[in-house]
Amino acid sequence: MPDTKRLETIRQKMQRRNHPSKGSAIKVGPIRDVNTIMTIKKQLQNQPRNLCLFTLGINTAYRAGELLSLRVCDVAHLEVGDSLNIKQLKNSKYRRATLNATAHKALRQWLDVYPNLSPDSALFLSKKGGALSVSYVSQLVKSWCQLTELSGNYGSHTLRKTWGYHQRIEQGSALALLMRAYGHTSEAQTLEYLCIQPEEIRDLYLTMEL
Repeated sequence: MPDTKRLETIRQKMQRRNHPSKGSAIKVGPIRDVNTIMTIKKQLQNQPRNLCLFTLGINTAYRAGELLSLRVCDVAHLEVGDSLNIKQLKNSKYRRATLNATAHKALRQWLDVYPNLSPDSALFLSKKGGALSVSYVSQLVKSWCQLTELSGNYGSHTLRKTWGYHQRIEQGSALALLMRAYGHTSEAQTLEYLCIQPEEIRDLYLTMEL
Protein backbone atom coordinates (compact mmCIF):
# COMPACT_ATOMS: atom_id res chain seq x y z
CA MET A 1 0.00 0.00 0.00
CA PRO A 2 1.43 3.44 -0.92
CA ASP A 3 2.38 5.63 2.03
CA THR A 4 -0.35 8.18 1.27
CA LYS A 5 -3.07 5.51 1.36
CA ARG A 6 -1.64 3.96 4.52
CA LEU A 7 -1.58 7.36 6.27
CA GLU A 8 -5.14 8.07 5.18
CA THR A 9 -6.28 4.70 6.58
CA ILE A 10 -4.61 5.46 9.92
CA ARG A 11 -6.21 8.91 10.01
CA GLN A 12 -9.68 7.50 9.38
CA LYS A 13 -9.25 4.88 12.11
CA MET A 14 -8.23 7.58 14.58
CA GLN A 15 -11.24 9.71 13.64
CA ARG A 16 -13.56 6.76 14.29
CA ARG A 17 -11.98 5.82 17.60
CA ASN A 18 -14.37 7.93 19.67
CA HIS A 19 -17.40 7.28 17.48
CA PRO A 20 -19.73 4.28 17.56
CA SER A 21 -19.62 1.74 14.79
CA LYS A 22 -22.57 1.53 12.44
CA GLY A 23 -25.63 0.17 14.23
CA SER A 24 -24.27 0.92 17.71
CA ALA A 25 -24.32 3.95 19.97
CA ILE A 26 -22.25 5.57 22.66
CA LYS A 27 -24.05 4.89 25.94
CA VAL A 28 -24.67 7.95 28.09
CA GLY A 29 -25.11 7.88 31.83
CA PRO A 30 -27.42 9.55 34.36
CA ILE A 31 -26.38 12.33 36.71
CA ARG A 32 -26.00 10.31 39.88
CA ASP A 33 -25.22 13.02 42.44
CA VAL A 34 -28.04 15.27 43.69
CA ASN A 35 -25.55 18.03 44.51
CA THR A 36 -24.45 18.04 40.87
CA ILE A 37 -28.07 18.45 39.79
CA MET A 38 -28.41 21.43 42.13
CA THR A 39 -25.18 22.92 40.77
CA ILE A 40 -26.44 22.68 37.19
CA LYS A 41 -29.73 24.31 38.18
CA LYS A 42 -27.83 27.14 39.83
CA GLN A 43 -25.79 27.64 36.66
CA LEU A 44 -29.04 27.87 34.66
CA GLN A 45 -30.82 30.34 36.94
CA ASN A 46 -30.52 33.12 34.36
CA GLN A 47 -31.43 30.81 31.46
CA PRO A 48 -35.14 30.08 32.04
CA ARG A 49 -35.60 28.11 28.82
CA ASN A 50 -32.67 25.81 29.57
CA LEU A 51 -33.62 25.50 33.23
CA CYS A 52 -37.14 24.48 32.21
CA LEU A 53 -35.78 21.93 29.72
CA PHE A 54 -33.39 20.43 32.28
CA THR A 55 -36.00 20.36 35.05
CA LEU A 56 -38.76 18.83 32.94
CA GLY A 57 -36.31 16.31 31.54
CA ILE A 58 -35.22 14.97 34.92
CA ASN A 59 -38.73 15.06 36.38
CA THR A 60 -40.81 13.46 33.62
CA ALA A 61 -38.47 10.98 31.89
CA TYR A 62 -39.69 11.92 28.43
CA ARG A 63 -37.23 11.64 25.56
CA ALA A 64 -35.72 14.91 24.40
CA GLY A 65 -37.58 14.67 21.10
CA GLU A 66 -40.86 14.23 22.95
CA LEU A 67 -40.26 17.31 25.10
CA LEU A 68 -39.28 19.28 22.03
CA SER A 69 -42.61 18.39 20.40
CA LEU A 70 -44.48 20.38 23.07
CA ARG A 71 -46.18 23.65 22.16
CA VAL A 72 -47.07 26.48 24.53
CA CYS A 73 -50.76 25.54 24.38
CA ASP A 74 -49.92 22.03 25.64
CA VAL A 75 -48.58 23.31 28.96
CA ALA A 76 -49.73 26.88 29.61
CA HIS A 77 -52.82 25.74 31.55
CA LEU A 78 -51.12 23.08 33.67
CA GLU A 79 -50.99 23.22 37.46
CA VAL A 80 -49.14 21.05 39.99
CA GLY A 81 -50.59 17.54 39.84
CA ASP A 82 -51.88 17.89 36.29
CA SER A 83 -50.71 15.49 33.62
CA LEU A 84 -48.74 15.78 30.43
CA ASN A 85 -49.68 13.20 27.81
CA ILE A 86 -47.12 12.99 25.01
CA LYS A 87 -46.93 10.56 22.12
CA GLN A 88 -43.75 8.47 22.44
CA LEU A 89 -41.40 8.59 19.49
CA LYS A 90 -40.46 4.93 19.70
CA ASN A 91 -43.88 3.28 19.56
CA SER A 92 -46.37 6.13 18.89
CA LYS A 93 -48.19 5.32 22.14
CA TYR A 94 -49.06 8.09 24.55
CA ARG A 95 -47.36 8.22 27.95
CA ARG A 96 -48.71 10.26 30.83
CA ALA A 97 -46.48 12.05 33.37
CA THR A 98 -47.64 14.11 36.34
CA LEU A 99 -46.24 17.62 36.78
CA ASN A 100 -44.64 18.05 40.20
CA ALA A 101 -44.06 21.39 41.96
CA THR A 102 -40.43 21.70 40.86
CA ALA A 103 -41.25 21.12 37.20
CA HIS A 104 -44.24 23.46 37.36
CA LYS A 105 -42.16 26.26 38.87
CA ALA A 106 -39.52 25.99 36.14
CA LEU A 107 -42.24 25.91 33.49
CA ARG A 108 -43.93 29.07 34.83
CA GLN A 109 -40.61 30.90 35.08
CA TRP A 110 -39.99 30.22 31.39
CA LEU A 111 -43.49 31.10 30.22
CA ASP A 112 -43.38 34.36 32.19
CA VAL A 113 -40.49 35.61 30.04
CA TYR A 114 -41.26 33.70 26.83
CA PRO A 115 -40.71 36.05 23.85
CA ASN A 116 -43.82 36.84 21.78
CA LEU A 117 -45.92 34.23 23.54
CA SER A 118 -48.19 32.37 21.12
CA PRO A 119 -50.20 29.17 21.80
CA ASP A 120 -48.83 27.41 18.73
CA SER A 121 -45.19 28.26 19.37
CA ALA A 122 -42.71 25.53 20.30
CA LEU A 123 -42.23 25.43 24.05
CA PHE A 124 -38.47 25.11 23.72
CA LEU A 125 -37.90 27.85 21.20
CA SER A 126 -34.65 28.20 19.27
CA LYS A 127 -33.15 31.52 18.19
CA LYS A 128 -34.37 30.77 14.64
CA GLY A 129 -37.96 30.54 15.82
CA GLY A 130 -38.64 26.78 15.67
CA ALA A 131 -38.10 24.08 18.24
CA LEU A 132 -34.63 23.11 19.41
CA SER A 133 -33.13 19.99 17.84
CA VAL A 134 -32.27 16.83 19.78
CA SER A 135 -28.62 17.17 18.74
CA TYR A 136 -28.53 20.67 20.19
CA VAL A 137 -30.05 19.42 23.45
CA SER A 138 -27.29 16.79 23.60
CA GLN A 139 -24.71 19.56 23.22
CA LEU A 140 -26.37 21.53 26.00
CA VAL A 141 -26.40 18.56 28.38
CA LYS A 142 -22.75 17.81 27.63
CA SER A 143 -21.80 21.43 28.33
CA TRP A 144 -23.73 21.50 31.62
CA CYS A 145 -22.03 18.33 32.80
CA GLN A 146 -18.61 19.56 31.70
CA LEU A 147 -19.05 22.74 33.76
CA THR A 148 -19.53 20.59 36.86
CA GLU A 149 -16.45 18.53 35.88
CA LEU A 150 -18.39 15.28 35.62
CA SER A 151 -16.50 12.43 34.00
CA GLY A 152 -18.22 10.06 31.59
CA ASN A 153 -20.53 10.34 28.60
CA TYR A 154 -23.62 12.54 28.72
CA GLY A 155 -26.27 13.57 26.21
CA SER A 156 -29.99 14.12 25.74
CA HIS A 157 -30.85 10.68 27.20
CA THR A 158 -29.02 11.69 30.40
CA LEU A 159 -32.08 13.67 31.52
CA ARG A 160 -34.42 10.71 31.09
CA LYS A 161 -31.98 8.33 32.73
CA THR A 162 -31.42 10.67 35.69
CA TRP A 163 -35.11 10.49 36.59
CA GLY A 164 -35.13 6.69 36.63
CA TYR A 165 -31.79 6.39 38.40
CA HIS A 166 -32.93 8.49 41.35
CA GLN A 167 -36.36 6.85 41.39
CA ARG A 168 -34.63 3.50 41.83
CA ILE A 169 -31.67 4.41 44.04
CA GLU A 170 -33.07 7.25 46.16
CA GLN A 171 -36.77 6.39 46.25
CA GLY A 172 -36.57 2.62 45.95
CA SER A 173 -39.20 2.59 43.20
CA ALA A 174 -40.18 -0.85 41.94
CA LEU A 175 -38.47 -1.97 38.76
CA ALA A 176 -41.81 -3.07 37.36
CA LEU A 177 -43.12 0.51 37.57
CA LEU A 178 -39.98 1.96 35.99
CA MET A 179 -40.07 -0.67 33.26
CA ARG A 180 -43.63 0.39 32.41
CA ALA A 181 -42.78 4.09 32.56
CA TYR A 182 -39.94 3.61 30.09
CA GLY A 183 -41.81 1.19 27.87
CA HIS A 184 -39.16 -1.51 28.28
CA THR A 185 -39.80 -5.19 27.72
CA SER A 186 -37.94 -6.51 30.79
CA GLU A 187 -36.64 -5.41 34.17
CA ALA A 188 -33.12 -6.38 33.09
CA GLN A 189 -33.39 -3.89 30.22
CA THR A 190 -34.42 -1.16 32.67
CA LEU A 191 -31.51 -1.92 35.02
CA GLU A 192 -29.05 -1.80 32.15
CA TYR A 193 -30.61 1.39 30.77
CA LEU A 194 -30.22 3.14 34.11
CA CYS A 195 -26.59 1.98 34.46
CA ILE A 196 -27.24 0.58 37.93
CA GLN A 197 -27.24 -3.19 37.45
CA PRO A 198 -23.60 -3.66 38.58
CA GLU A 199 -24.23 -1.46 41.61
CA GLU A 200 -27.26 -3.46 42.73
CA ILE A 201 -25.43 -6.76 42.30
CA ARG A 202 -22.52 -5.37 44.32
CA ASP A 203 -24.91 -4.29 47.08
CA LEU A 204 -26.25 -7.84 47.36
CA TYR A 205 -22.90 -8.80 48.85
CA LEU A 206 -22.60 -5.78 51.12
CA THR A 207 -26.06 -5.55 52.65
CA MET A 208 -26.11 -9.02 54.25
CA GLU A 209 -23.49 -10.90 56.24
CA LEU A 210 -24.07 -14.50 57.41
